Amino acid sequence: MARSALLNVMVQAALKAGKSLSRDFGEVQNLQVSVKGPSDFVSQADLKAEKIVREELMKARPTYGFLGEEGGEEIGTDGAHRWIVDPLDGTTNFLHGIPQFAVSIGLERSGEIVAGVIFNPATDELYTAERGGGAFLNDRRIRVAARKQLSDSVVCCGVPHLGRGNHGKFLVELRHVMGETAGVRRMGAAALDLAYVAAGRFDGFWEAELSPWDIAAGIVLIREAGGFVSDMSGANSMLESRSVVAGNEYIQKALLDVVNRPVPGR
Repeated sequence: MARSALLNVMVQAALKAGKSLSRDFGEVQNLQVSVKGPSDFVSQADLKAEKIVREELMKARPTYGFLGEEGGEEIGTDGAHRWIVDPLDGTTNFLHGIPQFAVSIGLERSGEIVAGVIFNPATDELYTAERGGGAFLNDRRIRVAARKQLSDSVVCCGVPHLGRGNHGKFLVELRHVMGETAGVRRMGAAALDLAYVAAGRFDGFWEAELSPWDIAAGIVLIREAGGFVSDMSGANSMLESRSVVAGNEYIQKALLDVVNRPVPGR
């Protein structure tokens, strides 16, 4: 596949940060036995990966803005472009030695996500997409799955945990989705969940209470793989509303209807 200069910069940044995460991931199991635990170590791994990504991206495009999970937002002099970065999506998985985590880099231009890279260094899977150029997994073109019925579909979700999200609302959504699908999965890394939808591994995905860096790259991946993405109200405001529902043309609409189904008796 032919990549633009910008996408090449994003790929190199993700690969370099992924190499750092791979080294640190190899140390996580050793830290499990310590009294203090590995949380501080993982935070340092996260910060180190973001520093690598930021340096690589800003070296190539110093006028662009930057929004990162760890370092917050820097407004660029460019005015139109912004990098949106999660240096370690799936931190809890990483912390527990589960190889389901990724570096995620999105490029926003005038309010639209125009390029995305998601890299899982544990599996050496690199997902890339540019607006109008298609979506790829390790240079192989990918497409969303073609199933048209929720009853045939396996969908993925995010589950709110201790101190986060509306547990009661999610349990209602889950109950409805469980009754309509062939299976529900929870993998623990939203960027990779969206990449899996783009690759046709999952038929759909929904989650609320997300951050822009969780979903920016995945949005363009799914759209370039022929899929559809909206927020949970059906609007194109995923970064602002911090929610996402994704799938192909049929599954995305059906899943959106199901997760918004009213509670009986209310």
